Amino acid sequence: MTFKELNIIEPILKALNEKGYTAPTPIQQQAILPALGNRDILGLAQTGTGKTAAFTIPIIQKLHLDKVKGAKPVIKALILTPTRELAIQINECLNDYTRYAGVRHCVIFGGVKQGSQVNELKAGIDILVATPGRLLDLMNQGIVSLSGVQYFVLDEADRMLDMGFIHDIKRLLPKLPKEKQTMFFSATMPTAIAALSRSILRNPVRVEVAPVSSVVDAIDQYIYFVEKQEKKDLLINLLKKDKNKSALIFSRTKHGADKIARILCSAGIGSAAIHGNKSQNARQRALSDFKSHDIQALIATDIAARGIDINHLELVINYDLPDVAETYVHRIGRTGRAGNSGIALSFCAEDERVMLNDIQKLTGKRLTVSS
Repeated sequence: MTFKELNIIEPILKALNEKGYTAPTPIQQQAILPALGNRDILGLAQTGTGKTAAFTIPIIQKLHLDKVKGAKPVIKALILTPTRELAIQINECLNDYTRYAGVRHCVIFGGVKQGSQVNELKAGIDILVATPGRLLDLMNQGIVSLSGVQYFVLDEADRMLDMGFIHDIKRLLPKLPKEKQTMFFSATMPTAIAALSRSILRNPVRVEVAPVSSVVDAIDQYIYFVEKQEKKDLLINLLKKDKNKSALIFSRTKHGADKIARILCSAGIGSAAIHGNKSQNARQRALSDFKSHDIQALIATDIAARGIDINHLELVINYDLPDVAETYVHRIGRTGRAGNSGIALSFCAEDERVMLNDIQKLTGKRLTVSS
């Protein structure tokens, strides 16, 4: 199947072709046509499955076709996402897909001054990508109105729950028009998220891809049994052994991420850490340096890494095993995307064996032991 067979219009096809996107992913195949037909969507998908295009392309197409020449844009689509990084990532995708469609968009998030964001909003936009806190703040100031919204996307709903944003979501929902198309995406469906989806979706089309097994099966996974104090030396040796591989390294804590970055820099390995205590500018600079290969290693906490999308990332390293087994799947899912190969290495100290057992039970796969 091609994008053309999904009835995608020429301006969007041209932009997709320029980016080298020829064939839709499974979730795009399932979601785009019903979304173009104004159906509500319930999407169950891990990161890296192409879900951003699955909801943005239909919105762009409908806004392009409905555009009134010369009219100042008003916010007709709201895409709500839990983290700044994911909001920026979605906005970057919109940059690509709207190139020839004449659809205006912007992104708003906290942690930075609001001035430039407000200026973009006042100039007029069709699509708003937002995190809940900054959106509510600008609405309270009378800068943002959602009265014209026709399309509403709630992305990574389970992470919204994890990060405590569900109350913000419930405050926002009554401010949206009753008559609208809603697309709801989540990697998992805990009870609270299932209840939320039922309350806001009308007769949705359910699309589901990439269950845990298929995500982990696409990635070569190895475990190193190592004493806690020896992890740093093992990490340095692994990175020096293969200097051409960029590595996304996960730490359980913000302090740990900073410490790992300092250790690697002292060993002559270009590194930076991203976590919630870093300024937005520092986080964006670190991510940009990593994507451009100016640094070899990016050390992240789980929340800071949510939404990071790096093409052809070959290596993920779990310096600390996560407390929750599902988080392991989210972490390693950063590599091995879109048919590319990927490697995930995990360090396991004695007190992390319980976590390893939980991971192997969830994935149904024993990790290969390395030494």
